Amino acid sequence: MLILISDSFNQSLPEKLKKFGEVTNDKNRLSEAEIVLIRSKTKATKEYIDSAPNLKLILRGGVGLDNVDIQYAVSKGIQVKNTAEASTTAVAELAFSMMMGLANQVNFADNSMREGKWLKKEIHRVELYGKTLGILGMGRIGTSLAIRARAFQMRVLAWHPDVHFSDFAEIRPTLDEVIKESDFISVHIPLLDETAGMINKEKLSLCKKGAFIINTGRAQVVNENDVAESLKSGHLGGYATDVWQKDPPDGSPLFEAPNCLFSPHVGASTQENMTRIGIVMEMLIDLYIEEKNKG
Repeated sequence: MLILISDSFNQSLPEKLKKFGEVTNDKNRLSEAEIVLIRSKTKATKEYIDSAPNLKLILRGGVGLDNVDIQYAVSKGIQVKNTAEASTTAVAELAFSMMMGLANQVNFADNSMREGKWLKKEIHRVELYGKTLGILGMGRIGTSLAIRARAFQMRVLAWHPDVHFSDFAEIRPTLDEVIKESDFISVHIPLLDETAGMINKEKLSLCKKGAFIINTGRAQVVNENDVAESLKSGHLGGYATDVWQKDPPDGSPLFEAPNCLFSPHVGASTQENMTRIGIVMEMLIDLYIEEKNKG
């Protein structure tokens, strides 16, 4: 059995997987692979799957599966699994740090100091204490973020299409209610047909003047042009994102907008999380082989 590691993982992973069979990172051997390990870079499209006739299992290191044609994979008898539980802490901590960075204008302060400027009066900080955080998408990561926000004595609201109660947030029945009441909005919505472009001009107009948005979910859920315009008009107070329409981004309108904080899609990329992802993948492969032998 050939296991292809198509993207970047913990350096110890190949050695750990050798007990299951041959392990390679040579993408030219895709046609031989029975198991493929991917992150966000590899796109398991119909064409990709068709070029892998021996493929039986796709393992996605991370949460989102929008880079995998799941329906087509299943139709070809290929299992698709992710490691959703592994990335919770890493992404939640990044979202929280971005929220703190925006509130304290850390990026602006750091850049101005490096430029030899002393802009003490121009830096306008706000506190998280007593503010309202609205979480869009109350899954594992949203819940983990809510726990951290409550430790800072924030009021936490949340919306999720099929979550009606939480010990860590006040669940609102509609997206609009959360947006209207929140000082900070954190986006954790998966990319689906019905969520693409969900945060647009109309929704942004519902935001409080000066509200901040943090996106560590999926870039396509947010209309970047509308966000840039809202930032330029002064209605939106700031925007932070770890996710992009394309990795790396190419000519995003956000680069010309004020009060932004960016990172290069590193939400899941902590040392600890890469270790956890490897552990979960090892367990999933072990389970796959067990089921295969039973069959």
